[in-house]
Amino acid sequence: MHREMSLPYPAHETHVYQSRRARVLQWMQAQGGGVAILPTGGLRSRNGTNPYPFRFDSQFYYLTGFVEPEAWLVLIAKADGSNESILFCQSKDPETEIWDGRRFGPDAAREIFGFDQAQATDELASYLSSALVGESTIFAPLHRSAIENLPAQIQRWVDAARKQAKGLRQVPWRWLDLTPVLSQHRLVKDPPEQALMRQAAEIAAAGHCQAMRAAKPGLPERFLEAELLRVFLQAGAQDTAYQSIVAAGANACILHHQAGSSVIKDNDLILIDAGCELHGYASDITRTFPVSGRFTGPQAALYDIVLAAQQAAVTQTRPGASFNAGHEAALAVLAQGLIDEGILSGSLDDVIEHKRYQPFYMHRTGHWLGLDVHDVGSYRLTENDVQEPEWRALEPGMVLTIEPGLYVRPAENVPEAFWDIGIRIEDDALVTAQGCDLLTRGVPVDRASIEALVQQVPAS
Repeated sequence: MHREMSLPYPAHETHVYQSRRARVLQWMQAQGGGVAILPTGGLRSRNGTNPYPFRFDSQFYYLTGFVEPEAWLVLIAKADGSNESILFCQSKDPETEIWDGRRFGPDAAREIFGFDQAQATDELASYLSSALVGESTIFAPLHRSAIENLPAQIQRWVDAARKQAKGLRQVPWRWLDLTPVLSQHRLVKDPPEQALMRQAAEIAAAGHCQAMRAAKPGLPERFLEAELLRVFLQAGAQDTAYQSIVAAGANACILHHQAGSSVIKDNDLILIDAGCELHGYASDITRTFPVSGRFTGPQAALYDIVLAAQQAAVTQTRPGASFNAGHEAALAVLAQGLIDEGILSGSLDDVIEHKRYQPFYMHRTGHWLGLDVHDVGSYRLTENDVQEPEWRALEPGMVLTIEPGLYVRPAENVPEAFWDIGIRIEDDALVTAQGCDLLTRGVPVDRASIEALVQQVPAS
């Protein structure tokens, strides 16, 4: 029966997950061996007996491909060089499965996902009370755990092992955080991940195009949010990657505005920041467009500045360049544009040095993207204990967003023609050997193409 279940990608490519686990086990061996314990968490109550939809823990999923709640991964790296991976998951339960859907169960999970062993979750405590005896080190995601109080839970298992061992020296005394090494592994996407992220980008782009066609004065922001979700789900995505931002008019100057009942007006710019999640992997796109089908003079002026800033950052997104190079390049273009339009005065150096651009541009130009929309991985090299660590250099396989913006709120010294204009342009960039590949350019960015798209008849 388990072969009829919908499997997560790429469950049929078991070697992908086995290879990732092998890398972690190899690292554990280099630390002297020990036992790694990773949870995926369980259902959380939304209200009463109604739970939130379950979303697996990203670290756990990266190593297993397993998507059911109440599961644990245990990795054992022995001093003699032998390794083992064990999944603990919910048992088959016909009565429960009538209500909540089918489960893999340990036997099917072991076969499909390529574990050395698989057992029922309720066997975990007993297993660890023996497995921890004789080991010196516990590895766990101590700073990025899917469950609360993971250290306290692990300590209870250590205490149980100590009782069984009848001696303090025969149980783990050293704890190492798995978060940094897993984050480092996830920072460079392997080919299966890149393929999924490309698909997620294409689906999200289709959603944005539909929203642009469907936008009309008099519609509430939530209508466009619904159009996005419809396209995402119909194209095969499982969910949005984050709460979609649909902001009309002055709402576009609120960075994390949630789509609401605000009604789109005739000459509004609409800012949409939305992406989908496909088998765990996120896309993240922002476009800004005129509901009228034509950018006004001030709108066009600011839009062109933001687009030029994005292109400057794209040029800096290449192997060997620092993560911060794109931000610095975009910032220089944005600041000069504000000066040219009379929104700021003074020299470019003065505006940047004293951060006088910040009322109009208060965020950075990008972030890592992957299993989390703000994905794991340090932006600076933290190995050296220095006050201002170096920025990380980009490598092929890294994926990041490039998203400059300008947000002009009413202010005494700002020309009124620019008030309440908020513009952001965001694309997902895969770093390649030659530079970068913009995965999300299925949505146009130049003004003429956007205007033409908005004027098209929406797809049904």
